[in-house]
Amino acid sequence: MIDTHCHIDGEEFAQDLEEVITRAKEAGVQAICVPGIDLKSCVSVMALCERYSGFCYPMLGLHPEEVKANWKDQLAGVKMDVIATDPIAIGEIGLDFYWSREFEKEQLEAFEEQVKWAVELQIPLMIHCRKAQNEMVSILKKYKDQLSGGVFHCFTGNELEAKELLQFDGFVLGIGGVLTFKKSHLPEVLPKVVPLDRIVLETDAPYMAPVPHRGKRNEPAFVTLVMQKLAEAYGVSEAEVERQTNENCKKVLNITV
Repeated sequence: MIDTHCHIDGEEFAQDLEEVITRAKEAGVQAICVPGIDLKSCVSVMALCERYSGFCYPMLGLHPEEVKANWKDQLAGVKMDVIATDPIAIGEIGLDFYWSREFEKEQLEAFEEQVKWAVELQIPLMIHCRKAQNEMVSILKKYKDQLSGGVFHCFTGNELEAKELLQFDGFVLGIGGVLTFKKSHLPEVLPKVVPLDRIVLETDAPYMAPVPHRGKRNEPAFVTLVMQKLAEAYGVSEAEVERQTNENCKKVLNITV
């Protein structure tokens, strides 16, 4: 399995990183994609991925919640890191109007600028979107025929929202721990409208831990629980989910395991 979204560079893993990596490998995780969210974290992501080269892969970007008064300076620094590092994706980028719209204009500008990087460099996007799908889709449509693909991270939407996102060729939906939650509608929604070849696995660790670990620190080993729930929802074997999602990662993120 591949965990396509894991903040394993965070301080939550500082005390037991080696043990977390070991548990992930023992659980069958063969690769972890690690997103940067601001200039500081891009540095820690690059260092971690160098330390675990061939197992951890960097994605660099400016997260929408990190778009604040100094966003232009942050963005300039992140771009320098992108050019110097050759990450597997631009991310974690996107739009987030859940808590506040204080920096709405700036978020829109920062997102579009980073989409342009992906077009220019022909690398995929790792997109975070919360309470902003209309605005996100509007921007992506401008570059639809120029984008090389990407992941709509942490998809939790309905059938119509899924269909709208799947109009973008080369993009897949990142499915994580929410799939296992008791009140989640994803086990019904996904098989209806999303082919298994448009899904990748993720944890978003240390956040969004799947059942039975909900409310605790998430970690990449728990991606197994997402895979098992997907197999159940689609009525296929766990081996088939592993095979197909790994194939999807190869196509979209250019990771081969």
